[in-house]
Amino acid sequence: MARGKVQMKRIENPVHRQVTFCKRRAGLLKKAKELSVLCDAEIGVLIFSAHGKHYELATKGTMQGLIDKYMKSSPAAAAEICSSTNICEHKQDAKEEITMLKQEIETLQKGLRYIFGGGASEMNLEELLVLEKHLEIWICQIRSTKMEILFKEIQLLRNKEGILKAANQYLLDKMEENVEFTNIQAVMDNIPYPLTVQNEIFQI
Repeated sequence: MARGKVQMKRIENPVHRQVTFCKRRAGLLKKAKELSVLCDAEIGVLIFSAHGKHYELATKGTMQGLIDKYMKSSPAAAAEICSSTNICEHKQDAKEEITMLKQEIETLQKGLRYIFGGGASEMNLEELLVLEKHLEIWICQIRSTKMEILFKEIQLLRNKEGILKAANQYLLDKMEENVEFTNIQAVMDNIPYPLTVQNEIFQI
């Protein structure tokens, strides 16, 4: 039976659309693997479903390695990808953040040397303000950590207190049981239990 021609348009039925997606995705990945094995090619395939779920295949190495190789081999495409996905902006933001962190670290190191008398140069007003800001942040973090530790220790002490109270109550209950048993034993000891019955008939 001849296979009908498939119309190249969106499948409206969601069930049929999902089935077709699964079948064609599997076929595409299979063909990519076969092409890689037969022709010794490096192939990377990225597939995003309509629901945002992604599928990837890297026949040699990793997908990130293939992307890096592609970026190096095609500067124009790399520039286009950067402009469309904001990769360059993220890299620029990361560089700026790294620069700011380096400056903050240098300021803190200089401030520590200045505080402990190991710095040869004086600090200007801006550097002192930055140092003051970071010291305040450190103090808040230290106090917060200290309070967390104290709360944990208090909770542990409360748990120990509960255990000791339970053990104390258990011992008190045992002591009361022993006292009651001793009192009963004393009462029982005071009751006469004659082993023989006196009878004048048997007296000589």
